[in-house]
Amino acid sequence: MSTGTRVRALAIMVLISAGGYGFYQIGMDRGLQLAAPAGPARPSAPIVSAAGDRAQPLYWHDPMYPQQKFDQPGKSPFMDMDLVPVYAEAGMDEGTVRISPRIAQNLGVRTASVRVGTLPRAVEAVGSVAYNARDVAVVQARNTGFVEKVHVRAPLDAVRRGQALAELYVPDWIAAQQEYLAAKQIVRHTAAVDLDALLDGARQRMRQVGMSETQIAQIEATGELHPLLSLTAPRSGVVTELEAREGMTVTTGTSLFQINDLHTVWVNAAVPEAQAAGLAPGNAVEARAVAYPGENFHGTVNALLPEIDQATRTLTARIELANPRQRLRPGMFVMVTIVPAAAKQMLLIPTEAVIETGKRAVVIVADGDSRFTAVDVEPGAEADGQTEIRKGLVAGQQVVISGQFLMDSEASLKATVTRMGEGSAPADDSRDGETHHGEATVERIDGETITLSHGPIASLQWGPMTMGFKAPPDGLPPNIAVGDRVTFEIRRAEDRGFEIIAISPTGSTRTPATNDERPGGIQGRQP
Repeated sequence: MSTGTRVRALAIMVLISAGGYGFYQIGMDRGLQLAAPAGPARPSAPIVSAAGDRAQPLYWHDPMYPQQKFDQPGKSPFMDMDLVPVYAEAGMDEGTVRISPRIAQNLGVRTASVRVGTLPRAVEAVGSVAYNARDVAVVQARNTGFVEKVHVRAPLDAVRRGQALAELYVPDWIAAQQEYLAAKQIVRHTAAVDLDALLDGARQRMRQVGMSETQIAQIEATGELHPLLSLTAPRSGVVTELEAREGMTVTTGTSLFQINDLHTVWVNAAVPEAQAAGLAPGNAVEARAVAYPGENFHGTVNALLPEIDQATRTLTARIELANPRQRLRPGMFVMVTIVPAAAKQMLLIPTEAVIETGKRAVVIVADGDSRFTAVDVEPGAEADGQTEIRKGLVAGQQVVISGQFLMDSEASLKATVTRMGEGSAPADDSRDGETHHGEATVERIDGETITLSHGPIASLQWGPMTMGFKAPPDGLPPNIAVGDRVTFEIRRAEDRGFEIIAISPTGSTRTPATNDERPGGIQGRQP
């Protein structure tokens, strides 16, 4: 073999050796990668917190099952995905999320301060005017007699104090008058002291038969017998009851007239049950009548009646108003403003900041550094757009007063905050009754479990992944097989997993696996 031939052979051997070593090295690297344990991708650089120290994960979890926590990274036991680390900032308070200032501005988030103040607790109500039942005078017959003449002939006629109402003929009055006049004649002609006592006894007799002091004075002044005596009004007002008629016979105790005074009136105001707690007798009241615009009437709460109207759930506040010119008439409607006693100092926030979920009241507190926390509060009284907070907040905190359109009434507050944080918190798992739709490829069919590789499901904030679902309660349709493209509908099951409630093929298929590759020997549909 020549020298040139040997040199060429040696060069070929070197090239073969170098190539073999290169293929060997590539194979070793690939084998090491395949042999490496599965786990979440590690960041290229350590995560550094705002304070400058290296943040350590508190735990790992599957975002689809955030209630299950793991001490080490690895594969999720629930679906084909890596566990996600949870760091101190996201895990210290599950109700706290961070929203970038740009997102907060886009959402129209505004805040207000928790302040200490007094709540204007004036109560507005509607009432109707009624007679003051304590300013009533009743005119009765004190003896049996006859009505000779009636001067007030119609109900609701206005009368003045001392005005004649009716003329009565009472036999007992005539006898008492005669006895008095006879005694007076005896006294006039006799100087004995005992006769003065006789005259006093005659006066007392007239009082006993029901004659008033005015009538007795009239007999003494005239010295004459008055067979008909007038009944006069004891006060000014309105005749609300008229029972006297000319020619009628009356007996002792018969009510002939009832007179109601109008210098003061009552207003029966219907106060909502929820606002009645701060009211008490003596509270100042201001009333306005439609008939007299611009004019106010003043008074006080006389009493709070001890019953609630079952139909309207209102309590009746009896208010006594001054009626100087008697312009308020029974039956009028008036608007009343009841001002309770001086209110105590309390924590106040805008009413729009309170989120009522039905079981609790929640406020979103802005903690600074673009963080927002859901806080349970105990609200109290409410007036003029302000709500009293009895528990849960302190003065000076900032609460969110706009952007509450994000608060879905069918979702928990935690889910709401999650959506605001654009995925910084675990996905909502409280919407048990909702259904979610998606498209997928059938990967496995194993008894009551079907494994799907699905695309994104926006309503759950899920990305593409492969996971197992419970089959529908009635079983899978017979035309579903491994490799098929399907549309499906899922909802939360009692064990907190997801179950399929509807599934159907879309008409397209992937290259199916062989019968030996199908788990459980389940036969797939041939393309």
